[in-house]
Amino acid sequence: MLEKFCNSTFWNSSFLDSPEADLPLCFEQTVLVWIPLGFLWLLAPWQLLHVYRTKINRSSITKLYLAKQVLVGFLLILAAIELALVLTEDSGQATVPAIRYTNPSLYLGTWLLVLLFQHSRLWCVQKDSWFLSLFWILSVLCGIFQFQTLIRTLLKGNNSNLAYSCLFFICYALNVLILILSAFSEKDGSSNNPSFTASFLSSITFSWHDSIVLKGYKQPLTLEDVWDLDEKIKTKTLVSKFEKCMARELQKARKAVQRRQQGRAQGNSRDRLHGLNKNQSQSQDILVLEDVKKKEKSGTTENFPKAWLVKTLFKTFYVIFLKSFLLKLMHDLLMFLNPQLLKLMISFANNRDAYVWVGYLYSVLFFVVALIQSLCLQNYFHLCFMLGTSVRATIMASVYKKALTLSNQSRKQYTIGETVNLMSVDAQKLMDVTGFIHLLWSNILQITLSISLLWAELGPSVLAGVGLMVLLIPINGILAAKSRAVQILKYFTWEASFKKQVCELRNKELKNLLTLGQIQTIMLFLLHLSPILVSVITFSVYILVNSNNVLDAEKAFTSIALFNILRFPLSMFPMVITSMLQASVSTERLEKYLGGDDLDTSAIRHEYNFDKAVQFSEASFTWDRDLEATIRDVNLDIMPGQLVAVVGTVGSGKSSLMSAMLGEMENVHGHITIKGTIAYVPQQSWIQNGTLKDNILFGSELDEKKYQQVLEACALLPDLEVLPGGDLAEIGEKGINLSGGQKQRISLARATYQNSDIYVLDDPLSAVDAHVGKHIFNKVLGPNGLLKGKTRLLITHSIHFLPQVDEIVVLGNGTILEKGSYSTLLAKKGLFAKILKTSTKQMGLEGEATVNEDSEEDDCGLMPSVEEIPEEVVSLTMRRENSLHRTLSHSSRSSSRHRKSLKNSLKTRNVNTLKEEEELVKGQKLIKKEFIQTGKVKLSVYLKYLRAMGLCLIFFIILAYVINAVAYIGSNLWLSAWTNDSKTYNGTNYPASQRDLRVGVYGALGLVQGVFVLLGNLCSAHASTHASNILHKQLLTNILRAPMSFFDTTPTGRIVNRFAGDISTVDDTLPLSLRSWILCFLGIIGTLVMICMATPIFITVIIPLGIIYTFVQMFYVATSRQLKRLDSVTRSPIYSHFSETVSGLSVIRAFEHQQRFLKHNEVGIDTNQKCVFSWIVSNRWLAVRLELIGNLIVFFASMMMVIYRDTLSGDTAGFVLSNALNITQTLNWLVRMTSEVETNIVAVERINEYIKVENEAPWVTDKRPPPGWPSKGEIQFNNYQLRYRPELDLILKGITCDIKSMEKVGVVGRTGAGKSSLTNALFRILEAAGGQIIIDGVDIASIGLHDLREKLTIIPQDPILFSGSLRMNLDPFNNHSDEEIWKALELAHLKSFVAGLQLGLSHKVTEAGDNLSIGQKQLLCLARALLRKSKILIMDEATAAVDIETDHLIQTTIQKEFSHCTTITIAHRLHTIMDSDKIIVLDNGKIVEYGTPNELLKNSGPFCLMAKEAGIENVNSTSL
Repeated sequence: MLEKFCNSTFWNSSFLDSPEADLPLCFEQTVLVWIPLGFLWLLAPWQLLHVYRTKINRSSITKLYLAKQVLVGFLLILAAIELALVLTEDSGQATVPAIRYTNPSLYLGTWLLVLLFQHSRLWCVQKDSWFLSLFWILSVLCGIFQFQTLIRTLLKGNNSNLAYSCLFFICYALNVLILILSAFSEKDGSSNNPSFTASFLSSITFSWHDSIVLKGYKQPLTLEDVWDLDEKIKTKTLVSKFEKCMARELQKARKAVQRRQQGRAQGNSRDRLHGLNKNQSQSQDILVLEDVKKKEKSGTTENFPKAWLVKTLFKTFYVIFLKSFLLKLMHDLLMFLNPQLLKLMISFANNRDAYVWVGYLYSVLFFVVALIQSLCLQNYFHLCFMLGTSVRATIMASVYKKALTLSNQSRKQYTIGETVNLMSVDAQKLMDVTGFIHLLWSNILQITLSISLLWAELGPSVLAGVGLMVLLIPINGILAAKSRAVQILKYFTWEASFKKQVCELRNKELKNLLTLGQIQTIMLFLLHLSPILVSVITFSVYILVNSNNVLDAEKAFTSIALFNILRFPLSMFPMVITSMLQASVSTERLEKYLGGDDLDTSAIRHEYNFDKAVQFSEASFTWDRDLEATIRDVNLDIMPGQLVAVVGTVGSGKSSLMSAMLGEMENVHGHITIKGTIAYVPQQSWIQNGTLKDNILFGSELDEKKYQQVLEACALLPDLEVLPGGDLAEIGEKGINLSGGQKQRISLARATYQNSDIYVLDDPLSAVDAHVGKHIFNKVLGPNGLLKGKTRLLITHSIHFLPQVDEIVVLGNGTILEKGSYSTLLAKKGLFAKILKTSTKQMGLEGEATVNEDSEEDDCGLMPSVEEIPEEVVSLTMRRENSLHRTLSHSSRSSSRHRKSLKNSLKTRNVNTLKEEEELVKGQKLIKKEFIQTGKVKLSVYLKYLRAMGLCLIFFIILAYVINAVAYIGSNLWLSAWTNDSKTYNGTNYPASQRDLRVGVYGALGLVQGVFVLLGNLCSAHASTHASNILHKQLLTNILRAPMSFFDTTPTGRIVNRFAGDISTVDDTLPLSLRSWILCFLGIIGTLVMICMATPIFITVIIPLGIIYTFVQMFYVATSRQLKRLDSVTRSPIYSHFSETVSGLSVIRAFEHQQRFLKHNEVGIDTNQKCVFSWIVSNRWLAVRLELIGNLIVFFASMMMVIYRDTLSGDTAGFVLSNALNITQTLNWLVRMTSEVETNIVAVERINEYIKVENEAPWVTDKRPPPGWPSKGEIQFNNYQLRYRPELDLILKGITCDIKSMEKVGVVGRTGAGKSSLTNALFRILEAAGGQIIIDGVDIASIGLHDLREKLTIIPQDPILFSGSLRMNLDPFNNHSDEEIWKALELAHLKSFVAGLQLGLSHKVTEAGDNLSIGQKQLLCLARALLRKSKILIMDEATAAVDIETDHLIQTTIQKEFSHCTTITIAHRLHTIMDSDKIIVLDNGKIVEYGTPNELLKNSGPFCLMAKEAGIENVNSTSL
């Protein structure tokens, strides 16, 4: 039929059977024209519909659009001309075939459709559609045949169809032009990310990424250079999609859990009856045991919804998943074309009669197949990584979101570290597994196809080789499992807190590392050996089975190509499985966390029209469902605007009452009604890493006037003068560079600045000096403070503020014992009056404040003695209140002239702020920005690592690898010679000796390869372990000796990161990538040498390709390295912000700032995502270009085979091509390894940075103090000066004083006067800036730090505990017996508490001692001090956080137990030091007064004033 249609031959195979082959014109004009047109017309409707659905605003017309439309217009005109020509020609004779009408008419329609289609793309972001690009490619490819046929016809001088031919040529040229144009991308003004507008060809080859690669090559990239993410993959979009799916799946999973539990409950009851009948007595015991086991099990495994996460993720991301599936399938099928083409090529080389064009056709096919294959593979990888990063972002954001709502019960199960791990480690594991998911089916497909094709080549003897491969899998698997077990041990290393312990653990770890290295070496050896062994065995079996079997080139090289394909899936299987197992563990952990119960705040009711501010109705709350209630049956009404004080002993449940109100506890029964918003000041202040201003504003708008008021009221202005940079001073994480009092005041300022209705204040005055406390009470909390008119709940231990509060609630053991106003409670003579009486006795009468304001009254009203209280309560309270409103007397001004009055300081501050904004003040940036190295990693870093490995070992390693490469070349040449035998002996008379020689040598060469790889790898495992050992030792020693200022300016996370992250890189990844790099490099050199040996002319191809390769490599490595660095730098803020959030949850929830923190987290993740995304694309960008180079090598190699076919035999052809086919992957791998090595060596660079950190003084010097020093404990300060960091001012400005043996000295002064700096000076935490301190005749600067610090004892301001047992905290070096420890605990009043614990001394202390109250931690520190028994004791405001009774206990203990010591007490409350022998008054870093309390009280100096305020008239008045 088609013959009639064209009026010529449609198909005849004789056309192809000639050296000048061609296709029939009819075939070219029908089939080859209709293929592209059919494609276009079939898909057009769908495409137009899609455009219509997703249309956006129409964009402006560009030159590119016009050019395309004009060219298509020309095509339309040409089609019309052609139709006209045919019609004029057809003047009645029936010669014109039908095809001449139909094609132009078809084209007319088609070009109209294309015009419409290109126009419709104006409404899309991406102007060029994949489907049109494919149409143009198809048109050009199919047109080629007709193009060359017409040219040949014309050359033969056949001009009959000249006009038609000319039209066709013009059309074809236009087609090519449009194809070229469609490769360009159109810029769109709306978005700056070129990937949105990239054309089809640009996006499959990742050419749109060129600009960033060029930029990165010219200068190091910064975050601004990296393009923003597409809205579709921003965290917010992903999470909302994920949560929709999650809600459905979780519900199903929860139902399943309930069903399981019901089923189990029924099952248990049946079992129980069954068991008891059988044997009463015995089964009782068994049941008890079983019950215990069940409890343990159910606690850990059963009670959370399972198996929903994977489903949810699949439903969220199934589109990407399916796309990548199709690409992978295409790639896998194309992969098997290569061995077949190789086979055809070899037979072509062996067959001298074959036409040359066949060879060229094969070469072109080689290239095209390889090209499509690499595009499929790279786009598949791209999708997989995209899926991976999206999954990671989703999980990270979801974990963060969950952390904000997780109930305390669930939260208890995780330390902060573990929660951060969910976000970092587990999310990463899921990201990693996405790359492996498709390998599950793909591996099976590849294995099946390879084996069936091999069977076709070699018959059953294949089974020998395949069997061997299959045998090697389990061995590899077992080794992999073993290496996993070893790695697990690594994860539990970093808990220990002392060098000795760390070193012991590290040695264990290094042993494991070595074992791991050896196991990996054996795995690599087997991996390397398997292809060699397999081919040796298969070929030998093939030859030996049947004497007629001859190994010829076709069979041998095709089989080797297939074995190479088979090797990949087999070696990947163990990896896929371990990756899956790891991910499943992570999935389970995440399911448990994300499926955990949320905070149940149903018992907290928010009513907006309600007459009370807060109402507790029969409220009982508990911290843990399994324990009894902490807050029991509380009934309490608080009216709006009241100031309510909550008092009680340590552990009476004051803080818990507040937590219950904030909804942090589990409700047992009853409820709490709240009217209005809440601001919260926790007992342990939570400070974020950021400027002081950010901490106070806490996300609110800045109102300068109010802000200054708050600063003034919270007594922060004097601190701002001390802090570098004022309120722009950066605060370290957890407020590391602030004193306890400053943190507390900032926390209070944050609450005060927020305009809330109810203020919950958990002991905000505990950590501040007495006079500052008074100032704050008057200015903020009291009846005339900033918060007057607000509802305030104040927990306090400071009794002297109580007369001014509206109501007092006395708590004991979680219930309210008494409540009422101050006067009524006193009149009642109940519990409160008793507490008051005892405390007043100890305290003396203390009311305190010193902040200088102009005040008129001289007199400070003092509290009367307790005896006269009941009679004239009312009048007294009045008097007391009035007197409290006045502050310092006039005379105080003279002594403190150098301190500006607050009002003046306010004025000067405003002037200063303008200047400060212009330049950063020295020392203002506390946390140094993490140092990002830019540019190439210096050679010295590589050398440092290589030296650490040992140069001798390195020589052996390289030698072994070189021998291996040589043996590889040898075995290939031998195989080529072996296959040549098939021509010499024609199968019948193949001598056995020759056969055995061939097999033997081939096997031996294979064995040599394996053995030398094994040797090289073993050496390398030893060398790398040696290197990590050296680096770690240097790092640890140095960090432990770093001065305190280093830890102030470096976040802990960063230091831990060096130890965890960077050391693990040096342990695990760096050695592997170095090893792979060397092997790859030598492999490529080997392959190129072999190709050049066969066809020397090939060098001409290698040189230009090599140059291109190095260029691409240079461009890429610069960009990739910087993107990787940006990735790690943008990643750590996510984790630190997360751990900050987890530790400040109660504050965030109380202020209801969850949304703001979520937003912050999303922005953080997106910033990190865009770096990761760019890094992924740059990898793909590189891979496409390298594979192109690899494909060109294959193409040129096969062209050489065709061009030089007369001189080359089939076996050489096979030998060259099978190696060339292998090179593509190896090239790709080499660049990846180069950048891997570069990226990983950065770890050495970073470790090195910390090895070079300046040390503090040596621990032990040559000058040792005399034995038994200090025997007397005399301390002399001679003009001692001190500063924190070189760029800051002095804080101690020339201190001179003598402290005699066994003297008790008190140190007083306002915050920032330099009291705590004195302790730093004695311990040499900071080194002197001038002057000296002499203890018992020895200058402390002249001896080693350990000698000094061992002889002093401190009870610190912030009690520091380590995670570990109580015993370890008291006696880390096991120097004391249990009796001594119990004695110390008894003296510290902790014996009853510790004896009451289940585990006693082995009781686990959690991270930072979070499971003990602050008071208990303080007492533990006292016990620790009691154990040390040194001659000098320093107490740093040790009693600030305990109630008055405990305080009294501590004081008596210290007086009794430390009577033989020299004691220095840094005091908050004057009464604690009134019984001292001497008192030092510090102000602004100088000693203002020094003498006995009596002398100082007689001089009317600063101390006298403080005492007067505190109501202390003479030394004895403290013990009324």
